[in-house]
Amino acid sequence: MSVVVVGANHRSAPLELLELMTVDRSRLVKVLASLAEAEHISEAVVLSTCNRTEVYLVAERFHGAYDEARDVFADLTYLPPERFADSLYVHHDDDAVRHLFTVAAGLDSAVPGEHEILGQLRSAWEVARDEGVAGRQLNALFRHAVEVGKRARTETAIAQGVTSVPQAAVVIATAQLGSLRGRDALLVGAGSMGRSVGGFLLDAGVASLSVANRSLDAATQLVAELDGECAAVGLDRLGELLDRVDVVVTATSAPDPVVTRELVAHCRADSDRPLLVVDIGLPRDVEPDVAGLDGVTLLDLHAVTELTDASLAERHREVVAVQRIVRDELERFAAVVHAREVDPVVRALRDRFEQVRQAELGRTLGRLDAEQAALVEEVTRALVAKLLHEPTVSLKRSAGTSLGDRLADSVRDLFDLAGPDLSPGRPGADPVGSDPGDAAERPPTPS
Repeated sequence: MSVVVVGANHRSAPLELLELMTVDRSRLVKVLASLAEAEHISEAVVLSTCNRTEVYLVAERFHGAYDEARDVFADLTYLPPERFADSLYVHHDDDAVRHLFTVAAGLDSAVPGEHEILGQLRSAWEVARDEGVAGRQLNALFRHAVEVGKRARTETAIAQGVTSVPQAAVVIATAQLGSLRGRDALLVGAGSMGRSVGGFLLDAGVASLSVANRSLDAATQLVAELDGECAAVGLDRLGELLDRVDVVVTATSAPDPVVTRELVAHCRADSDRPLLVVDIGLPRDVEPDVAGLDGVTLLDLHAVTELTDASLAERHREVVAVQRIVRDELERFAAVVHAREVDPVVRALRDRFEQVRQAELGRTLGRLDAEQAALVEEVTRALVAKLLHEPTVSLKRSAGTSLGDRLADSVRDLFDLAGPDLSPGRPGADPVGSDPGDAAERPPTPS
């Protein structure tokens, strides 16, 4: 059996296709059920984010499992496979493990080290596990992937700093005012940028947040999504709010400024309350000469992106360190997998020796008193342990190599241990190993 990942991300597929492939929470259980019913798939996890949709599989037969995963994407997109197949990438076995560890570490994200991906990966795994679709092999793999993600973020600075313009807007506002905690804030714009800004403002501890938008319905919907003291208003009430807040962040897609010098000057004619305005709209949402008004500080997109770019540069410098962690963890995981390959052989060998020991004791202990029987029991148990120590160490040390395969085969033959559960690729053996009989079915150059 092989571990396989079939998916598309922001690098391999256009945005329009990724949107069609997205699996939200309401559809996830149904998709997992479809995969669980597939003939050539024994385990599955579906990871779907704004940047990717990936299906991780334990494949009984490679091509059959790939076709079944591709059919799931066809159902999601309502497109024939030939319309999106070129946008899919496929990795199997070691390459699939490497890909998952890279994703968990944040190296495959649009923004290196993003915080969200590790939680999304853990959530995807938990749902699959709860639905009974992720079994022993994927559970072991995803458990290790979560450890890789945690290590990357604690041992390097890959996840530190500002990762987006909305976050930078709030960070720069916080730096300007010292703190946003207890402040009153106004967000102008209820689109995707506005949604992110709103979340960051609430996380920063603002006392209240008003969302102003040309469409009141959109503002109301955003307020419903945000968890905090929020109110939705139309742009016609913008003037009265500019005199009541400490900070304004604008993030609309309007072609012309929505915050004019005349509007701000009029509403603040009798006010000496300082006002900070951060404009991240493109084109600008705020007329530049607003900065000339008394008590008003205006920061534009240039100042915000400078902070973002500097932070991203720092993150990119951490990539090499994270790649080193991924390589280390791949080796560690491979060692665990290879050790598991010989576990059934080691257990069977110990059981065989124990059977022989018990049989001999059964013929002897009846002729001994209790003290002698206890001594013989102790001596024979210690003798078996010593005899098996070196073979056990050798088997585990060489696991995953051609020598290890030869040793395991020799032990099976010498002690008559052959059985269906002791062959590589069988249940109880390699949790992410390959089925040798499937090798001929694999594509010669999986991407």
